Amino acid sequence: MSGAGVAAVPERFSLQRIEDAAARLLGFAVTTPLLCHEALDARAGGKLWVKAECLQRTGSFKFRGAYNRLSRLTEAQKRCGVVAFSSGNHAQGVAAAAKLVGCPAVIVMPSDAPRLKVEQTRAYGAEVVLYDRVHEDREAIGAALAKDRGAVLVPPFDDLDVMAGQGTAGLELVTQAKAVGAHLDVVSANASGGGLMAGVATAVRALSPATRIVIAEPRGFDDFDLSLKAGKRVAHKGAATTLCDALMAPMPGVLTFPVLQGLGASAVCASDDEVLEAMAFAFRYLKIVVEPGGAVALAAALAGRLQLNGGTGAVIATGGNVDPEVFRRALERI
Repeated sequence: MSGAGVAAVPERFSLQRIEDAAARLLGFAVTTPLLCHEALDARAGGKLWVKAECLQRTGSFKFRGAYNRLSRLTEAQKRCGVVAFSSGNHAQGVAAAAKLVGCPAVIVMPSDAPRLKVEQTRAYGAEVVLYDRVHEDREAIGAALAKDRGAVLVPPFDDLDVMAGQGTAGLELVTQAKAVGAHLDVVSANASGGGLMAGVATAVRALSPATRIVIAEPRGFDDFDLSLKAGKRVAHKGAATTLCDALMAPMPGVLTFPVLQGLGASAVCASDDEVLEAMAFAFRYLKIVVEPGGAVALAAALAGRLQLNGGTGAVIATGGNVDPEVFRRALERI
């Protein structure tokens, strides 16, 4: 796509960059399975595959991008460490990657983040700094901490190495689909800032040019849908609340949006009720635990919004770090 209102795609972001990330992640990241079930196919209106990134190291795809970024630190940078801001999954990914490469990590997390995510981040050895997501700016806090400590700031999505690491999930997905003889008509995953989808879309479209790319968002946090329709980055209204705590970025990333816009992506949404149903569905039929933010694409697929029309699609279940009380609410629907 080109023309007025279409931002330039970062020149250095390509399949080659994702393949380089895959080489770095070999032996560190899990090659997560591609799952299916007749019940999913019946609800989705076609053959539906689910890539279970909830089974990834640290419980989400975020480890991929974090390790790819941190594995490139110089020895001097490792001594000063890294700073990241996250509601939980990027936090855990960075904390785990920092432990592996041997550097300190400070993670800025909202005070209302799921307790499980905060505890697991600390368990990887990271220092956690809590903030009020309503009244404080996490990016400003992170930048100040990085400056004070001489540390490297590791963004959750607007970083080419992070995007490339996340894109390795798409690389695996296409390879796994081809191994079972599946031609993918559509691929979908959730987006907040869009790091995962920018990487996945780049890998998928390079290897399967005819595959449609569909971004999934929580209802009321539809900044990608608004932005793609407007032809520029637009913030969502942010008036609603959502169970999907990992998907609350106000607008698409500076680097991620032009990638997805350039690949002709579209966007759909799912409500919290649909997300809870998808979590229950995944547990019942696929035997996996998926957190709310990680179930948005599956929820949209189950509601028929991927428009398979008898074709074949794949969604990524992006994370499994769910608060026990929220998961209990999901299981009540079985």
